[in-house]
Amino acid sequence: MKAMVFAAGLGTRLRPLTNDRPKALVEVNGKPLLQIALERLRLAGVRQVIVNVHYLAEQIIRFLEQPQFADLHIAISDESDLLLDTGGGLKKASWFFADGQPFILYNADVVTNLDLESMYAAHLRSGALATLAVRDRPSSRFFLFDEQQRLCGWQNTGTGQQRLSREVTSFYPLAFSGVHVISPTFFEYMPDEAVFSILESYLRAAATETILAWRHDADIWIDVGKPEELARAQELYPWA
Repeated sequence: MKAMVFAAGLGTRLRPLTNDRPKALVEVNGKPLLQIALERLRLAGVRQVIVNVHYLAEQIIRFLEQPQFADLHIAISDESDLLLDTGGGLKKASWFFADGQPFILYNADVVTNLDLESMYAAHLRSGALATLAVRDRPSSRFFLFDEQQRLCGWQNTGTGQQRLSREVTSFYPLAFSGVHVISPTFFEYMPDEAVFSILESYLRAAATETILAWRHDADIWIDVGKPEELARAQELYPWA
């Protein structure tokens, strides 16, 4: 099983911690976020991983050379010259997924006990183009799903913007958790440009393809993007 970890973030909201280290190497109880992510992926059966890097990239590259990751085949997608956003970052790494098998896409700043193995198995059973981990939680930005839990749009409650990929009689909002399972056919819905959000490709694909919600409301989930969330992660990780 293969995966990609997004580790190119600047971590500006975590300064001064990120003044001298990339966000992916900020520690939770002595363990870097990137290590936590890789351990979760390893537990799910992942053995091949590509990691994108940008800010202080050499630190991440050196970190991944440690013996504790010797059982993983790790490739680097170098975005040092230009940060490509989520869609562009995945597109640049598309060569890594040439085997045609579904893969996991994982944000390094997410700390969660979500059952990745079950999520991946559900994706295989469904035949969906992609499966998105989502929760019913406070947020300003939401994916919109129809009654069959298929993606049909997106909304930003802060700006009032709403975009629907297709006509539906009703929909409900769920907040994204930064974890996806994606089938490589998804690359066909990516634009020609280098820098773009993966949201654009999801909304384009959702017009004709099945993109499903994977709800995990009962799990622990923390987006370690702010000091207060880092403090919360320190309290909860490792799980009992």
